Amino acid sequence: MNTQEFEFKIATIAPKAREPQIACRHNKCFKEDLGNGVLLEMVAIPGGTFMMGSLASEGYDSEQPQHRVAVKSFYMGKHPITQAQWQIVAALEPIQLPLTPNPSKHQGTNLPVERVSWYEAVEFCQRLSKLTGRSYRLPSEAEWEYACRAGTTTPFHFGRKLPKQLANSYDFQHRGRILEKTTPVGAFEFANAFGLYDLHGNVCEWCLDLWHDSYERAPCDGRAWLTIQDCEEELRVIRGGFWLSHARHCRSAYRDNCEPNSRSSVVGLRVVCNLAIS
Repeated sequence: MNTQEFEFKIATIAPKAREPQIACRHNKCFKEDLGNGVLLEMVAIPGGTFMMGSLASEGYDSEQPQHRVAVKSFYMGKHPITQAQWQIVAALEPIQLPLTPNPSKHQGTNLPVERVSWYEAVEFCQRLSKLTGRSYRLPSEAEWEYACRAGTTTPFHFGRKLPKQLANSYDFQHRGRILEKTTPVGAFEFANAFGLYDLHGNVCEWCLDLWHDSYERAPCDGRAWLTIQDCEEELRVIRGGFWLSHARHCRSAYRDNCEPNSRSSVVGLRVVCNLAIS
């Protein structure tokens, strides 16, 4: 595996500013060649601690109590999994169940894949692991929020508001036309401070965790919360909001749930890789 440095731009909106502050950042990544010219870019996420969840004044009861979590380093997909990436892996030999090559409602090779169940997302990760010889999986809920925040404590990695024209969600109109479908991954110019794109809107993303109604007794070590006690049986966590979400439902701390066998045009996935960051 060869890592390389890449440059990206971030945008920060100060509370009373009219225009975002733009800065250039650098991080490490590596690229998986999936075949047929299709690449998967994986970004280094350094370990650290953060306050997971939201204050009562900012979010919902399910995002509380806010608690400190320690997360180990990992790599995460720069973007949600695309339809081109899904098609490559879906053509591989099944491990536990078959995958439909073109499940998405909104068709396009560089659009995020959607209409995939949690079970199919797990199957994708298992096949990807076999193809590459590296361990891929869905992120834990704590890893997802930690990676999304990238050191920020505001509702969005942009600041306290989700700026116009920088995310695909219901609140924003483009020349009077509300976007009512997915957009190509990376179509919006600015990443977060780790170099990840499309975290606020576009498609919700599956996490490993079972759904619990609050963070009472939640793990504090970044692992997926898989205990049955006090959880809604079988429901799985989704994160990030989607193209028809209001900004409030695209916040870094916002969490929702979905049945693991459901296939929705608003739910896709992003993968993580268990590799030490050198």
